[in-house]
Amino acid sequence: MHDIVIRGGTIVDGSGGAPFIGDIAIDDGRISAVGSVNGAGREEIDARGQIVTPGFVDIHTHYDGQATWDDVMAPSAWHGVTTVIMGNCGVGFAPAHPDRHQWLIGLMEGVEDIPGTALAEGMTWNWESFPEYLDALEALPRTIDVACHVPHGAVRAYVMGDRGAANEAPTADEIEAMSGIVEEGLRAGALGFSTSRTVIHKSVDGELVPGTTATAEELIGIGRAMGRVGHGVFEMASDLMPEWNEFDWMTRLSKETAMPVTFAMLQSPLKAMHWTDQMAATKAANDDGANIRAQISLRGTGVLMAWRGTVHPFVMRPSWQAIAGKPWAEQLAMLRDPAFRAKLLAEDNLPPPHPDMAALFMLVTQGWTMQFPLGEEPDYEPAPEHSLAALAKASGRSPAEIAYDVMMEGDGASFIYLPILNYVDGNLDFVKGLLERDDTVISLSDGGAHCGTICDAASPTFLLTHWVKGRARGRIPLELAIRRQCRDTALLYGLADRGLLAPGYLADVNVIDLDRLRLGKPWLAFDLPAGGKRLLQTAEGYTATIKSGAVTFRDGAVQAARPGRVVRGPQAEPLLMAAE
Repeated sequence: MHDIVIRGGTIVDGSGGAPFIGDIAIDDGRISAVGSVNGAGREEIDARGQIVTPGFVDIHTHYDGQATWDDVMAPSAWHGVTTVIMGNCGVGFAPAHPDRHQWLIGLMEGVEDIPGTALAEGMTWNWESFPEYLDALEALPRTIDVACHVPHGAVRAYVMGDRGAANEAPTADEIEAMSGIVEEGLRAGALGFSTSRTVIHKSVDGELVPGTTATAEELIGIGRAMGRVGHGVFEMASDLMPEWNEFDWMTRLSKETAMPVTFAMLQSPLKAMHWTDQMAATKAANDDGANIRAQISLRGTGVLMAWRGTVHPFVMRPSWQAIAGKPWAEQLAMLRDPAFRAKLLAEDNLPPPHPDMAALFMLVTQGWTMQFPLGEEPDYEPAPEHSLAALAKASGRSPAEIAYDVMMEGDGASFIYLPILNYVDGNLDFVKGLLERDDTVISLSDGGAHCGTICDAASPTFLLTHWVKGRARGRIPLELAIRRQCRDTALLYGLADRGLLAPGYLADVNVIDLDRLRLGKPWLAFDLPAGGKRLLQTAEGYTATIKSGAVTFRDGAVQAARPGRVVRGPQAEPLLMAAE
């Protein structure tokens, strides 16, 4: 008798091949048969009329703190994700000298908008080195598997102290020491190294992330640790400034180490390099023998603006600043006051907190043509005629009045959607072509991060609801979508034991009612330690999620099983088990 048998589903196995009707048997945490299963299961799941897919692998998350206290790992786990990779963008919590704990929290809070009070209360800091951090993660069973990068910011500060935190140049000995720490982390089980080279990423004190201005010598010197160990992905967020010649050193590093380098590829009004030039440079590098992958987002990287969020169009107006620190009940009472409304709408914005944030704050406070009401049924590819500017023109009111009233809906709990990145053209047409390229990888969900501004951890669900079944402007086949979110993401990081429904592979499986699958409206919860806030979004249509042979979610409800573990290093392709 099998542990579990999934009966009669439409199997989308992750290979990219055509879906087919069949059964799946699971035994001892692995898939034991695919096709026609005659033997019974201790548990049988009726998947007729539904799709059966591998568990989703999300390679760009920031659960580095949350994973030390949270065994559920929401919201990613709510969306069919069974493996996440953390420590992206050069920020994380190991290695960590004891006197650097608060500084690392401030770095994460500033870059990823994760409440520092929640991190301070939630983490126990029973580690110093990166291997000790992995050991600490292993102490907590969870619904999903977690894997890590070694983060540049923590490594730099650990080796160089205040000089490293301040982006001063390292000595040759310091580069060697940093490379040694990365090597130690990789040998302990890290899957890569990450760095950030964008001026948008700042600590809570407004300081650039350590490594932002690192030279090619430093980056290649540290990255050589991957070559010595024989595995690892070099992950990077960057402004791609022309004078930095990013593709030059990325190509050199990848060719020397034979390891992949991946960077955040975004259509951005703020990036110096056009997205078509980024992709052309990627192709040229790979034609020259490198292995470079462009991380792509599935939708506009959109700030959700609300009164209780991190930002909204009035965040820099004096009247809002005067009540910003008050309890929500007092704020709401003031916002309902017509006199306060009139005063706020009549005011000019104060200067942004940092001069190099001026363009971003212009979009937040006055970018009315790029701002849209999110609505009860979230539309992540809104038409220009639905913008606040268009609604204002049609109604004879100002865009600021429209913004105020939109956010007041639902007792002040409604959102304005501002797709800052990936939406320069007012649509997502260019993303379809990127999804069809082999030199791109689905990424940038930022699960666990941007708690008061962005809610993209639901990206795997969006991939299916929008790109497979809902989009009017051009879709992609179901089998391609599943391969891209499962097998392709897994293989980039050497996780060859998952992302495919075949005998011998990990029994990480989703049973999904695709006809019923839909995204709910995001909301702000205050459920992090110390009452910290975060944006959350659920989905309907996940009949079951299975991790390593144990049902972790059933009809959207978390179950008792906690089979998730820390993934240490690459995982070998399994030997095919004999079919039943």
